[in-house]
Amino acid sequence: MSEFEHDYPFDPAYGRNLDELLDIPAPAPPDGFDAFWQDRFEAATGVTTAPAVGPQEDERDGCRIFGVSYTSVGGLRVGGWLVLPAEGPAEHGFVIGHGYGGRQEPGADVPLPLPRSAAILPCVRGMGARSRRPGIPGESEEHVLYGIGSRATYVIGDCVADLWCAASALLELVPELTNGSEDGAGARLGYVGESFGGGLGALALPWDERFARGQLTVPTFGNHPLRATLPSVGSGESVRAYRERHPEVMNVLAYFDAATAATRIRVPMMVAPALFDPAVPPPGQFAVYNALPERRELHVLRAGHFAYAGESADLAALAEARHAFFAARPA
Repeated sequence: MSEFEHDYPFDPAYGRNLDELLDIPAPAPPDGFDAFWQDRFEAATGVTTAPAVGPQEDERDGCRIFGVSYTSVGGLRVGGWLVLPAEGPAEHGFVIGHGYGGRQEPGADVPLPLPRSAAILPCVRGMGARSRRPGIPGESEEHVLYGIGSRATYVIGDCVADLWCAASALLELVPELTNGSEDGAGARLGYVGESFGGGLGALALPWDERFARGQLTVPTFGNHPLRATLPSVGSGESVRAYRERHPEVMNVLAYFDAATAATRIRVPMMVAPALFDPAVPPPGQFAVYNALPERRELHVLRAGHFAYAGESADLAALAEARHAFFAARPA
């Protein structure tokens, strides 16, 4: 029984305790899974991102914040924010993904996980204040279905590419992060992503050696075969309802399973899944953590996507754990 009172017509804890959640596996990869993502990664890193930085918009927490845009796959310009140290050169670099509500401002992503850091905070295509585009739905329930009829057209693949191109743009704008390598291979970036950004991060990190470690909070897209059977709210429920009408969509979703991708991650990871979450079912979140083959840290949250007494203290503890994780071997 959940510790939280709620009005949902389903149990956001899904009847599972921590031990049961830690036993949920990742689905096996479909044929051509690795080749599909390697090809997507090579296409993204071949993009000339041509980043453009706007005027400074804010300064706080030891950071200067600027508007930024860059080119991603398909020639689409993606917008967001660039964060630089208020003083001195950047010693660490981060790409920070956003949730499925989009990103309207830098918000709680600043301060960064480590001081003296640079970061890029992209709004992936169709989302947030700076990457709304005609033809791409801006609401999560519709965005998550855009192009879902084929693995080649599904918007989630292009959103992952937006993160890879964000890394390329950051390294061009802050060349001290490349450690002297011309192609960026010497960079040791960190990735941080929550919810939608957590799922995208799990899909992005296996293929990109520019990242040294990553931290995912309540990651979505984990174990689609199970997730598609669990009622929820928001984008997950949209996919579940679509799957009931179009069961063949599971053949596409198999290529975008964050837990399957997590089996390929070879860098240290910290995952913060929740025991209770009405928007991203905890079984899928824990499947991502469970799939990581090595060098993983678990930070269990009481709830995700749900306001509760003590939430601020829990989020502060997570921020402290995130700082310690990246400080242990800085990105």
